[in-house]
Amino acid sequence: MPEYKNLPDMTGWASLRALVEKGGMLEAARVLNVGQPAVTKRLRALEKCYGMPLLERVSGRLRLTEAGEKVYLLAVQTLDRHLALRNEIINLAQGKSSLHLEVTFGIGEHLLSDLLIRFKEQQPDYKIESRLAYNRQIQTDLVMRRADMALVESAPDHPDILVQKWLEDELWMVCGPEHPLAGTDLLAVEELTKQAYVLRESRSSIRESLDEALARIKVEQLNIAFEVGSSEAIIDILERNQHVSFLPRFAVYERVTAGELFHIKITGFRILRTLWIARNRSALDHPVAEAFIEMIRKLNQP
Repeated sequence: MPEYKNLPDMTGWASLRALVEKGGMLEAARVLNVGQPAVTKRLRALEKCYGMPLLERVSGRLRLTEAGEKVYLLAVQTLDRHLALRNEIINLAQGKSSLHLEVTFGIGEHLLSDLLIRFKEQQPDYKIESRLAYNRQIQTDLVMRRADMALVESAPDHPDILVQKWLEDELWMVCGPEHPLAGTDLLAVEELTKQAYVLRESRSSIRESLDEALARIKVEQLNIAFEVGSSEAIIDILERNQHVSFLPRFAVYERVTAGELFHIKITGFRILRTLWIARNRSALDHPVAEAFIEMIRKLNQP
């Protein structure tokens, strides 16, 4: 069939994607574990296949041409679909005895290890491969079938994703036990902007929940001293009694109970939220996922 002649090689697509996403020829070669000449050869073959230049050099840097943009998007979609198909075939070969689980960073830091250990004790024949990611990346991975299931801190908004309630949570304002606010009965909302904060980074689910809640009460700007990509690192900073933060109750409850942190209550303001189980609607028949969900639901029962 003539339309199937001169098809592009997937290694060419992979080289183009690596070049764009890693920022250069040398970086692309390193991530693909090949020499730089091999990347150049693959890209030239890809351009020959499409009959047009896919890259151009501007101010000393390679960038995509208009045709290159279209080929790059196709490459990303095809490679992602290929990876998802590969995972499905592996699951078929293994009788669906493994689960690709993705979780947000907050859940990964504070809840995941205990869940994995408990599940292994109850289901020794099942295997879970876990990965931490931001909420938006997790949504993409679920839609593209790169993940079988996810535990997230805000519900994905996509018609292909089924979400189920898992846990009720709350963001607590906390400080060290010797911070000036420690022992405060109720903090007025007007005092929020007067504090020095150490917060999670803006792409995190924790920060998104906080920013949305503050916008609802018309608090536009906090005094942010640090943005840190780890809740544990934030807790370490709070113990020096110079800053305050907003962190999930599940991350700080034990430390507050032990007196290592203080929970600052705010007049008329709470940040209540739900943790969610998320799966692709077309991949609900998964015995490992069902067993894992059954276990975590039982953990929530009194």
